[in-house]
Amino acid sequence: MHNEFDLDPSLIYVNHAAVAPWPQRTVRAVQQFAEENGRVGSRHYQQWLAKEQQLKQALAELIHAESADEIALLKNTSEGLSIIARGIDWQPHDNIVISNQEFPSNFIVWDALRAQGVELRIADISGHQPEREMIELMDANTRLLSVSAVQYASGLKMDLAQLGLACLANNTLFCVDAIQQLGALQFDVQAIQADFVVADGHKWMLGPEGLALFYCKQSTMPQLALQQHGWHMVQDLSDFSTMHDWQPAHSARRFECGSPNSLSIHALHASLSLLLEIGMAQIEQQLLQHVQQLHSLFTEIPGVQILSPHQHARQSGIFSFNKQYTDPEALYQFLLDKGVVCALRGGGIRFSPHFYNRREQLELLAHWVRAF
Repeated sequence: MHNEFDLDPSLIYVNHAAVAPWPQRTVRAVQQFAEENGRVGSRHYQQWLAKEQQLKQALAELIHAESADEIALLKNTSEGLSIIARGIDWQPHDNIVISNQEFPSNFIVWDALRAQGVELRIADISGHQPEREMIELMDANTRLLSVSAVQYASGLKMDLAQLGLACLANNTLFCVDAIQQLGALQFDVQAIQADFVVADGHKWMLGPEGLALFYCKQSTMPQLALQQHGWHMVQDLSDFSTMHDWQPAHSARRFECGSPNSLSIHALHASLSLLLEIGMAQIEQQLLQHVQQLHSLFTEIPGVQILSPHQHARQSGIFSFNKQYTDPEALYQFLLDKGVVCALRGGGIRFSPHFYNRREQLELLAHWVRAF
């Protein structure tokens, strides 16, 4: 399956936590879709709609949702979080619990609710029991807890099942930003008892920007007032003559207000087909082996401080570090000049390999960092 990737051989691509390259089957899917449009336009539109449903089925399989009816396709993670933030009927004294390591998307959307009198409580999760720190901030007025499954800078993997149980016991809605886990590590939305899961497809899922998974548990849907309306979100979207009697779709399609992003749907479907063929258990195993190899290699480099978790249960696909007496920006530029595609995050360098990266590439990364 590694021949699915035709990257420039001068590059070492370890930036999947930012924007991932596409597998060759995804490149072909986009080319074929473009060529079809150039030849016959939307003549096969019914096939496009079928592909949309196939993608929802694949996403439901990826996260172990009960049904594809709980899956909507949105533009990005921020849109999904905004639908939640603006859809909940907030009451006086309501509060939201988040962590202090969140990407801006999972902070700004909740911080903006302060204007409505909603209290935002931010847990410091830098200690040994990050979940406990979040749970201790909850009380009877905690309406929602929102957390990233994996923290974008350090790669800290959260114990979502523990948080889900606490939310269930407290009658608190549970929202998971899973963008740094889906496609990298196994994920079971029913096991963690989440109400909402949001994730763009352009990182570990190896898809394009502009298309995101939005999961809403069927029993939770009535708690979200609709903030966007259009022809695509009604129950009978094919009958344009009865729009005066429209009703929201019974499924998560109620959150999709307008025309689908058909090009990106074809692309993400192709990318997910690769992940599901290989199997997420195998992908997770290979990816964690890469990260553990990086830990082993970089522990031996003088002056290197590893910023990512050392405990295996806390590790993800993200490996972050800095080097004593070294300017992170200068080291980043040095690596970039060597053809290393990585990122500056959280005060250090962030590597995020995927399953297809090779051991010798990781050894070369360590060699260059040691030499800098």
